[in-house]
Amino acid sequence: MITGVVAVLQNLKEVLEQLEQAAYIKPCENLDNATIGGHTRHIIELFQGLINGYANGVVNYDARKRDMLLETDVMVAVNAIDAIIKNLKIEDKPLMLVQQIGEKTIDFSTNYYRELLYNVEHCIHHQALIRVALKSVDAIKVNEQFGVAFATLNYRQQCAQ
Repeated sequence: MITGVVAVLQNLKEVLEQLEQAAYIKPCENLDNATIGGHTRHIIELFQGLINGYANGVVNYDARKRDMLLETDVMVAVNAIDAIIKNLKIEDKPLMLVQQIGEKTIDFSTNYYRELLYNVEHCIHHQALIRVALKSVDAIKVNEQFGVAFATLNYRQQCAQ
């Protein structure tokens, strides 16, 4: 599973390394004026939340920093992705997921691998949105798997046989 997560993050990094700064922060009308940087920050901060929560066994995605540098500086985002990739290979262990729903805080039992799977699927979802924003950017090469769920890729492969 780690190999698949790394591949997805590497695909994102490869796209970001091709982008000029202006394209990274440009609002996309088709995404309600969201930016590639905004979607990238969200991806990064969820992975960071998992990795940072691992040590004490508590993951709270709601408590992320919302670091505007990740959203506005493409190289800061690329470096953050590199750091995530370096820190992914850790043992599975039980975790507690803390989620704020309205005024209630709810705790769920989970584990590192389950949350890693959630994060990669969430990442792929946001990559699909980034792919929409990339339609207005010239000369960007995007891997055909970028923004496509694992299940969809498997289905396509079965259909091709």
